[in-house]
Amino acid sequence: MNRLRVAVIGLGVGAQHAESYARRPDCELVALCDRSPEKLAEVGPRFPSAARTIDAAQVFADPTIQIVSIATSDDCHHGQVMQALGRGKHVFVEKPLCLIRREFDDIKSALARHPDLTLSSNLILRKSPRFVELKRLIREGALGDIYHIEGDYLYGRLHKIVSGWRGTIDNYSVMHGGGIHLVDLLLWLLEEPVVEVEAMGNAIAARGSSFRYNDMVVSLLRFRNGAIGKVSANFGCVHPHFHALTIYGTKATYVNGPEAALLYTSRDPKVEPQRLTTAYPGTHKGDLIDSFVDAVKGGPPPEVPAGDVLRAMAVSLAIDESVLRGGPVQVGELA
Repeated sequence: MNRLRVAVIGLGVGAQHAESYARRPDCELVALCDRSPEKLAEVGPRFPSAARTIDAAQVFADPTIQIVSIATSDDCHHGQVMQALGRGKHVFVEKPLCLIRREFDDIKSALARHPDLTLSSNLILRKSPRFVELKRLIREGALGDIYHIEGDYLYGRLHKIVSGWRGTIDNYSVMHGGGIHLVDLLLWLLEEPVVEVEAMGNAIAARGSSFRYNDMVVSLLRFRNGAIGKVSANFGCVHPHFHALTIYGTKATYVNGPEAALLYTSRDPKVEPQRLTTAYPGTHKGDLIDSFVDAVKGGPPPEVPAGDVLRAMAVSLAIDESVLRGGPVQVGELA
C-alpha cells in the first residue's frame, strides 16, 4: 500500500488531527510542527515516528509530504494554506479559512489553479449525531417547509479573547472564529445559499480589556428560497459553551437543548414535545479527516468540500462587512 505522508502544523487541536491520521493504515504521520518547543515536547512522544520542527517552512519545502493539516492561530491560516497549495499539497484546515476579503480571494484563486488538490475545513458540527439526525428529519419533511432558523454560538469563554493569541492578532473576528460553525450548520441543514446579510455588534462584555474587536455579533440572513435566519457569535456570555439552534417549520419546531432536543409537532400546550436524545455534541476534532483522506485517495468529495468552505466563509465575511458598513451586504459580492 502506498501510504499518504502527512504533516500537522499546530498542536493544540492539531494533536487530535494527528491521532486521526496515525490510526489510519494508509497514512504515515511524518512531521509535527509547532512554534512552541514546549508543545512539541508535550505532544511529540505520542507519535514517535514523526519528525518534530518549529519551522513550518520545512514542512512546505518537503516534496514527499502530500497532506498538511493546519491547526495554527487564525492569522496564520491564509499564508499556510497558500503555501501548501502552491507546493501541491492537499489541505485540511481548522476554521476559519482566512480573516479578510483579500485572503479569501487569494485562496479561491489558488483552488481554481489547482483543481487536482483537495481542501476541507474542520466544520465539525456536521458530525454531531444530533445534527445528523436533524438533517435526516428535515430531508424527510418532518418539519415541513422551514421559514426561520436561529443559531447562536455561545462560547462562554471570555478569557480566550481578553488573554491569549485571540486578543493579540489583527482582524480577529468572533464570527469567523466561532460563529462560522453555526453559519455552516445553517447552510448545511437548509441546503440553500444565503444571498444577503445585515449585522451589528458590540464590545460590552470585554470592555476594559485589551481586546480590540466586537465580542458579540448578530446577523439576519436571507436565504435564496425566502427563509430567514439569525446567527450570532456571543463570546462574552455567562453560559457554558453551547450551540443553540431553533428551527421553525410549517409542521414542527425543533429546539436544541443541552440534554435533549425538543420537537414540537402541535400548537396545543397540552401536547408534550418529542425528546430527541441523540448524542450532542458527540464529536472528536478529527472526525472529518477520514472523509478528507478518502477524497485525496480518489473517493467521493469530503464531507465538507472546498465549495462549502468558501460559501460559509463568504457569509461570515459579509456579516463582518455589514457590521462595518452599518447596512445590508449582498453575499454575492464575496462568493
